[in-house]
Amino acid sequence: MRSLGIIGQIVAIVIVFFGLKYQMPIGQCLAVIAVAIAFNATLFATYPNIHMLNEREAATHLAFDICQLTSMLALTGGIQNPFALLYLAPVVISASNLSLGATLALAMLAFGSISVISFLHWPLPWDPQDPLLLPPLYVAGNWISLTLGIGFCLIYAWRTADEARRMHAALAATQSALAREQRLSDLGALAAAAAHELGTPLGTIAIVSRELERDMGASSKWIDDVRLLRSQAERCRQILSQLSQQDTAEDTIAKRLPLAALIDEIAEPHRGFGIDINVDIRTPGQLTVMRTPEVVHGLGNLIENAVDFAQTKVDIDAQWDHETIVLTIIDDGTGFDQEILVRLGEPYVTSRSGIDAPRPANANSTTHAEGHAGMGLGFFIAKTLLERIGSQMSFGNHPGSGARIRLNIPRKSLENPSNSRV
Repeated sequence: MRSLGIIGQIVAIVIVFFGLKYQMPIGQCLAVIAVAIAFNATLFATYPNIHMLNEREAATHLAFDICQLTSMLALTGGIQNPFALLYLAPVVISASNLSLGATLALAMLAFGSISVISFLHWPLPWDPQDPLLLPPLYVAGNWISLTLGIGFCLIYAWRTADEARRMHAALAATQSALAREQRLSDLGALAAAAAHELGTPLGTIAIVSRELERDMGASSKWIDDVRLLRSQAERCRQILSQLSQQDTAEDTIAKRLPLAALIDEIAEPHRGFGIDINVDIRTPGQLTVMRTPEVVHGLGNLIENAVDFAQTKVDIDAQWDHETIVLTIIDDGTGFDQEILVRLGEPYVTSRSGIDAPRPANANSTTHAEGHAGMGLGFFIAKTLLERIGSQMSFGNHPGSGARIRLNIPRKSLENPSNSRV
């Protein structure tokens, strides 16, 4: 664009000086154009064909264009020159692409330049035999029109660009939400297929483990492991049975109970693996909530993950006010890896590799995370389910401890969930 501007300036000088024979400081004008050519040549030699400018670089380039235009106009009549209209170009470009601060700085540079060349300039190139003398009132009108034009175009371009940015952000958020819902829908179909296909092998495991338990006798050293195997197989069958059932308005999953009892109920299946799960209700009094599927499955996934990576304990703190219920889950493990932390909540993001997780010496021999290779769907499912009821989730590492997960759940979504699904 600057190259086109340079060509336009050269053509204008050739027509005015050599074609119309008007008097003008041709040497000084060519020197100013030469500076612009040298600047552009340096940029072509320095940067590749495709180079993304940062805001500081872009503002510097536009400021150079304003200063170069000011120098040319100062040599050719100031704001009496009709090409003074070109001051609008860099300001409008900045308003459409740069921040408000950079745009205002460039606008102030343009206003100052217009004011300076209104008084300090060479005569407008004209026929020396019939010089053109414009009235001061007309020159003042030019200054006012340029100033108002720059201001109006700045505001209009900025508002238009800002609306376009807002629409783009809204479209991106909508596409992200639709993609997340599509992934969750795909997982729902996968869960239904898994519930159907895994029922038979889990039933076989339960039968074989029951027969082994009966044949071993109570004195066998493997009896505890066999009993644990059978109980976990039964739990898997119960989970798959719940996944294959449709929720109804009369289902017991929607019963009302105290928040502390709900958290204990969700955490109960994850106890008994050498990890203490402590529930601390920090707000005095009792809060009665609905047992919603989003909280049961979402919070259950988060607690299970904390138990898998904890060393000895998992702390669950709950507090609330008139609008929000805040749940914090903290384990004493090694915390989230920084590379994974920024991507938590996306599907198929996991740090589980199937290698035995480190455990303290006093933990049970059979642990919750032993040999557990994750698919990276737990956090994605939990985040999606909880966001459907308006929750906000943040991840981090607790100083001096392990991972920390904070949930901000709208209180109305648990007290009256039928009116708060989003």
